[in-house]
Amino acid sequence: MFESKDNALIYSKNGETLRIEPWGNNSLRVRSTMDGSFTGNNWALSESVPHLKADINLSDEGATIVNGNIKAVVSANGVLSFYKKTGEGDKLLIDEYYRSYDGKASRESVSLKIVSRDFKGVIGGAYSLTVRFNANDDEKIYGMGQYQMPYLDLKGCTLELSQRNSQVSIPFALSSLGYGFLWNNPAVGKVSFAKNLTEWHARCSDEMDYWISAGDTPKDILNNYTAVTGRAPVMPKDLLGFWQCKLRYRTQDEVLTVARKYKELGIHLDVIVIDFFHWVRQGEWGFDSDYWRDPKAMCDELHAMGTKVMVSVWPSVDMKSSHFAELAEKGLLVRTERGTPQTYNWNGDCSTFDATNPKAREFIYKVCRDSYIKYGIDMFWLDNAEPDLTVYDFDNYRYSLGSALKVSNIYPKCYAQAFFDGMKADGKKDIVNLLRCAWAGSQKYGTVLWNGDIQSTFECLRDSVAQGINMGLSGIPWWNTDIGGFMWGNIHDEKFRHLLIRWSEFAVFTPIMRLHGDREPHDIPPLSTNDFGGGYLFTGADNEIWSYGDEVFEILKAQIALRESMRDYIYEAMQEASENGSPVMRALFYEFPDDEKAWEIKDEYLFGSKYLVAPILTADTYSRKVYLPRGKWQDIRTNEVFDGGKDIIADAPITSIPVFRKLS
Repeated sequence: MFESKDNALIYSKNGETLRIEPWGNNSLRVRSTMDGSFTGNNWALSESVPHLKADINLSDEGATIVNGNIKAVVSANGVLSFYKKTGEGDKLLIDEYYRSYDGKASRESVSLKIVSRDFKGVIGGAYSLTVRFNANDDEKIYGMGQYQMPYLDLKGCTLELSQRNSQVSIPFALSSLGYGFLWNNPAVGKVSFAKNLTEWHARCSDEMDYWISAGDTPKDILNNYTAVTGRAPVMPKDLLGFWQCKLRYRTQDEVLTVARKYKELGIHLDVIVIDFFHWVRQGEWGFDSDYWRDPKAMCDELHAMGTKVMVSVWPSVDMKSSHFAELAEKGLLVRTERGTPQTYNWNGDCSTFDATNPKAREFIYKVCRDSYIKYGIDMFWLDNAEPDLTVYDFDNYRYSLGSALKVSNIYPKCYAQAFFDGMKADGKKDIVNLLRCAWAGSQKYGTVLWNGDIQSTFECLRDSVAQGINMGLSGIPWWNTDIGGFMWGNIHDEKFRHLLIRWSEFAVFTPIMRLHGDREPHDIPPLSTNDFGGGYLFTGADNEIWSYGDEVFEILKAQIALRESMRDYIYEAMQEASENGSPVMRALFYEFPDDEKAWEIKDEYLFGSKYLVAPILTADTYSRKVYLPRGKWQDIRTNEVFDGGKDIIADAPITSIPVFRKLS
């Protein structure tokens, strides 16, 4: 039943093999299979870890395995409990939910016949997998990527484990009880952090695989987690200022006109972004020469201004594109199980390139190198990275790695890898690309994430704060949002201008400050009457900082100057993120784990370790309550110093939000 083998604890019973082994400092990897052997997939656990000798003890009543300060106990009937070893004894972190007659590990209601690790066979192979843990009433849970809701603490939430536009599933949970838990499985499913039960579910999986780590502080846990999944590189200092973007610059003349005006105004652009449909068809991955006559000359002029150039790439491939036949014949496209091979139908009849296939990754990068990099394009906006699908019927899609039900959550990570690996092989350093989706470990591939096509509302601004914090706690330090939101902001609407100002003031204190959006009204005529090519698709209204009137211009200009003044400080925060996985946007409890109130605050955060940011998240609001943790804090606007450990009321005129520098 119990065996110690190859530095692992093995439990076998009723056809199941359970394996627990050290995997990084103070951490354990736990796998279970109902088949003869494990798959060997490491999924998110991609990094080399030191060999740490486990302390394993076996008996007839059960077994234990210890790695550093974490201890797993396996009962005679295979029920698992995890403890953190402390000077005062073992502290229970989490234990499996088991309600059956077999053994003494059950709690109440043994007649329920509910087991903790539930494998249900799926016709054709594999399993529907459910893993259950007992809930803890006093627990708070953070991380898990990004969901469209206002909650920072995820206790009580049910989350779909799947990728969608504006939803990013990164299955890493950080607990206030002192542990981190990675569901190391890219399958579609869900997790419920209910009051009575924590339940992880994969709709189709070959085996159970999770990783658990104990730490004294959230910083310790995130350090352990990013050590095994990867850390972001150091963000280059010359990308930490202001990025300009809109839907969409249709010609190189439009791009250069905007860049030249920023230069005339004395406002430095770190990056200017060329959005979608600069191509002839989806899947061409290149400029339409009718509107982009000399991309190299454009890039040369922008580079002379000190501005990097980013261009949008989509994974969708129109069936009329020149690459479709070759991709299809070589099996480099996502396949459908039934019906039409189409996977995406927005402005084209499209399939999707299969980023899980190494050959497909090589193909798309080579095309983009020949179509973009040769002209001087510096960076890629890997949009629709979920990938976006006409219908999210995951049971109808198949990847090189297997059924979408089993593997599709890893797609955006593979998409990022295609360009990171290609650019690295070409000798490029400081690789940074923008994506709309990610999975555990995406940070190691130079991924800047944003929160998708969200609406231009204060509700979405409010949600963005929680999303940015939880993304950092999921191991992704490079995050940003479209300033002003993406959809439905009318440049002539005073209410929207008010929102844009507040959003900009927040964006100064996010990892990347990027202005983007599909602005209204849509009253600009197309450049072409054709139904294809770079001229036919609509473009949104102007979205530069001078597009909203003089008052807005002066405020946004001042905010960009404030951002510029913090470049050195932000770079230090980026260095720390690369060294130990610390977020750039940090929950208050990340720096103040012993402050109970810091675990409750969801509308403030720390920018790096020294600045506390209290954004304005409702309309017509010109002051707000701010909680300052212990220490002394200085208002960066007035230089007034406040004692921490209490709430204050801070002014918030339209020109600024409350931000405090930590003095001690």
